[in-house]
Amino acid sequence: MLLKSDISMELQHPRVMLVDDDEVYLFAATKTIEATGLAAKIDVCNNGLDAINFLNNQLQNPSNLPEIIFIDLNMPIMDGWEFLEAYELLQQKLPGKIKIYILSSSVDKNDIMRSKKYGSVIEYIVKPVFKAKFSEILQNDKN
Repeated sequence: MLLKSDISMELQHPRVMLVDDDEVYLFAATKTIEATGLAAKIDVCNNGLDAINFLNNQLQNPSNLPEIIFIDLNMPIMDGWEFLEAYELLQQKLPGKIKIYILSSSVDKNDIMRSKKYGSVIEYIVKPVFKAKFSEILQNDKN
């Protein structure tokens, strides 16, 4: 039986979306985020197009939209940069702002600088990302 305090705690935890084509990384990141106990739900997409389609499909159900997206840059079909461009167009239809964190193995300063041109990108984080960093992000997102 859930107590009111349990329900209110869960409502304070953000919904998260992981976007990456690496199945091993997705599994590890999902388990790491779950281990923080700070995410209400974790949705997973294998490329930027799947993520954009997911967001579009949830416009009628805003409670299913993530509050945080962790996205890789290098993916097939639609990479992280293409996702960010598509998201800029979609963002005006969304009921609230989604915080985007780029998770990339690239340490290229050009990628880091390029990420700063997107207002929705909160931080560029070089992989691997550990539990402490996920915890910090999710704790700072509480309402």
